[in-house]
Formats: sequence, structure tokens, C-alpha cells
Amino acid sequence: MAIVAGADFGTLSVRVTLLDSEKGRLGTAVAEYPLHRRREDPDYATQSHTDQMDALVKATRQVLEQTGIGGDEVVAFALDTTGSSVLMVDNALQPIGPYYLWCDHRAHKEAREITELAHATHLEAIEWCGGVYSHEWGWAKLLHWLRHATEEERQRFGTAIENCDMVAATLTGVTDIAHIKRSVCAMGHKWMWNPKWDGLPPEEFLVKVDPLFTGIREKIGGEYLTSDHIYGKLSTESAGRMGLAAGIPIPVGAFDAHWDALGAGCKPGDVVNVVGTSTCIIAMAEKTQLIPGVCGVVPGSVHPQLTGIEAGLSAVGDIFEAIARRAGTRVKDLAAGLESYHPGQTGLLRFSWDNGDRTVLVNPELGGMTLGWNLIHTAQDELHAAIEGTAFHTRIILERMEEYGAPVERVINGGGIPQNNATLNQIYADVLNKPVLVPDGVPTSLGSGIIALVAAGVYPSVEAAQAALCLPFKTYLPQPKAVAIYQRLFALYRKVYFAFGTLDAAPVSLGEVLPELRAIARESLAMDRMGNA
Repeated sequence: MAIVAGADFGTLSVRVTLLDSEKGRLGTAVAEYPLHRRREDPDYATQSHTDQMDALVKATRQVLEQTGIGGDEVVAFALDTTGSSVLMVDNALQPIGPYYLWCDHRAHKEAREITELAHATHLEAIEWCGGVYSHEWGWAKLLHWLRHATEEERQRFGTAIENCDMVAATLTGVTDIAHIKRSVCAMGHKWMWNPKWDGLPPEEFLVKVDPLFTGIREKIGGEYLTSDHIYGKLSTESAGRMGLAAGIPIPVGAFDAHWDALGAGCKPGDVVNVVGTSTCIIAMAEKTQLIPGVCGVVPGSVHPQLTGIEAGLSAVGDIFEAIARRAGTRVKDLAAGLESYHPGQTGLLRFSWDNGDRTVLVNPELGGMTLGWNLIHTAQDELHAAIEGTAFHTRIILERMEEYGAPVERVINGGGIPQNNATLNQIYADVLNKPVLVPDGVPTSLGSGIIALVAAGVYPSVEAAQAALCLPFKTYLPQPKAVAIYQRLFALYRKVYFAFGTLDAAPVSLGEVLPELRAIARESLAMDRMGNA
């Protein structure tokens, strides 16, 4: 028996969980930190490293107190964070300003320039991140910072570091950028790193994007490691603040959604939909193969011995919240009664492009769209159609993955929303025509606990730790008549998705869409959700 701690840094708070190698979760504590935004600049989103570390200390001490566990009983500590959340630091690892948080969208221009030059110069890396470099990712954010920093700040610049690597460095007492380690998960998915082309994009490419990148590539140094490696040992200073024993191992960190997938029980053949404000779709494959339109295929990023695949929807819970906000209510209240809706009964076809398309069109310029409105539609109708729409978009992604050699045998709905929305889970099962499994409990931070147990040598592999700690599932089975209706709706969705969302799409007739939506709505209302006439 052994006890470990796992930390999960989210957008607004850090969650620290204590796990017993045999009993599972012992307790969890959450501590918040502020997210800084500016009314005059809606793209601005930053966070303080000091605030994050103070919250980590608070949450760790709280969970020890709640559980009555002594700090000296914890034998390893692992952590995951959001990403790409980037911090510029000097040579002594002191921050030069705040994090550019993952949801900071100021780097649109920089991302476009990187994408355009990558295609013009046939940079292979761009194909492995879906064909479009995102404004949410590392190089774009670093270039935006370089263009807007003062000369003094640029002179101080030592390196840019991902949130998960900065926290690990702080906990292990690293004070020299020459000694930092970098997460393959973070760098592979957000910085175009891959050993296939000698790591990072070449210096000549970066300098063509902007001469400000001159000499920067060599500053993004350090060891690039998967999470089966140890970053270092908990320093005496950090241990004293947190109430833990100095010297316990801290493995190399990763992104939250990737370890959430491990905590949800992901294995090859599975897809985990981490459904929250957006959806991060995570899978693992035995082989490494390019999947067009999928933003990340990285060896070792989720499971150290497998290839991680990342895709997703740019907005899900955010869409639900926006619909409720416009109606002057809350999602919880608006969702009451959705279980009585029949598949397609609203006659609405809603696209989840409110924050652009992350996969497979990879187009941030798209906007939300709903077809089929009439004068008596309600906000609740739109919410139901939005849930259906996110399921349709998810099916687009899963079909693309299967087309390129990543089979989908099980669908696991992780994240916060599926825990509290049975209607969503049933709709996903019917739209995908696959059983949908939902962890019977909260899997958040279980993934970091699994990695901590492997780092401590308690379990020999990720799979062994998963077998001991992952939660049982609630299962939602597809309902045949609902599946039949959604097959028809999906055909319409797919046609409009590619015709309207692709700049150079071939001409296609869309005249059938609205009449067919009305026909499906009439037929749907004639049957109940279980498929009985």
C-alpha cells in the first residue's frame, strides 16, 4: 500500500487528490486563482505563476488535513496543467510577466504567418498539427510576446516554458534554465516538436517568419522527456511549504486532458471525450500515422509507450452557457426537461463553430450557425440542438480518425459535463451508434495519481495502475430508432459541415436540408425516445 498525490491545474483552480494504491481516491481539495482579462481586449487571458503555486500549497495542505494523512506518508507527486500556457522567464527561471494562458487568443496574426510560411516552404511539421498552426500554441504566443515586449524584456529573455514544466521546475528547485526538462506531451502537441525532424522546426524557418526569432530556437532547450521519466525530487523549500516530505519523485508533467484520459481508463482502441467548456478528444494508437485535420499525433504524449492523438471541439459547454445566458437563465435550469425531447424533434441543425473549428476543418474564422428556425422555437430547443450538434461534430472527428488507422472501439465521455447530463450521454450514444461509457465518479486528477504511482515504483506500468484505480462505468446504449433518425440528420450535418465550412468546397446542392429537417421533426414527434411507435 502506498499514498501519492496528483495535482490538476485548470483554468481557474488547482485540484489536488490523494490516492491510495489499493483503496483509490482518499480525498480531494481545490484552491482557486484569478484569471486576468481586459474589457478592452477580449483576447487577453493571463495568470500569475505565484498565484498558481500559492493555490497548490493551499490545496495540498487542505487535502492532507481533510484526510488526516501525514505529509511524510505521500511517496510521489505528479501534476498536469492546461496548455499551451506559456511563461517567458529569464536565465534564473524568474517570470518576465504572467502566463499567456491557453485561452489567450492574442496571437491570431502570428499563427497565420506561421501557417502560411509552413505551407509555402513545405514544412512537414504543419501537416502533423492538422494543417493549421493555432493561435493558442507556443510559437505563436512567443512571437506575439517578442513583438510586444520592451527591449529590456527581450534582453532578459532566457526561454519560454510550458505551465506543466514550470511547475515541475519550481517544485524541484530548478533555478537555471540549463537544467530544465520539457514535456513531450506539451512540446509535441503545441510546439511542432518531433524527433522525426530533429525536434523543433529549423532556425531558418523560424527566422523567415520573423527575424525576432533569431537565436530563439536554441533557447528552447533542455531534455525532452515522456512522463515515465522523473523531472526531479521535491525540494526542501517546496516540501516545507506544502507539508510533504522532501525528496519524493516528481515525474515529467503533461496536459490535463491527456492525463484525464488515462484517469478515465483510456487504452488503445478507445476515444475519450473530455467534455467541458470545450471538448478535448484523446486517443492512443500502437502506430504513428498522420491524420489530416487532426491537430496532434505525438509519440509518447499520453501514454509513454504509445502514440497520443489529440483532436477536439473549440466550444461545447461554452455554447450551452451562452444559450442560457442569452435566455436570462442557467444551463441547469434550461436543461430541465431535455430528457423528454425526441431525436431531431426541434427541426434545428446547430453547428458548434461558435469559437471556430478546431478539428477537422481547423478554421478559427468560422462562427456559430443554426438552420431551421421558426417563430416558436425556444432557448431549450436550441440547447437540445446544440447537444446534438456537438455529437455530430464529434462523429465527424471519429470517422476521420478511423479512416486513417485509429480504430474507435469504445467511447468514454470524461470531463465534468457528462457527470451531470444523462441526456447528453444518450444523444452521443445514439449519434455515434456506439455504447458510451461514463466513469461512475469524478476521474479528474486520477491520471496524475496513476503517473505518480508508476513514478514511485508502486505499479510497474500505467495499465497496472489503471486496473487498480480507474472507476467503473455507467453505460449508455444506442437506441435503434433514435440511431436511424440521427443517421439521416448526420447526413445533412456532414453535407453542410464541409460545404459551408470549407473555403474551396466544390458546389453542392443544399436545397433538401430545410425540408428534410422539417420532415424528420414530424416523424420524430411520432415516437418516444426509446424508439417505440
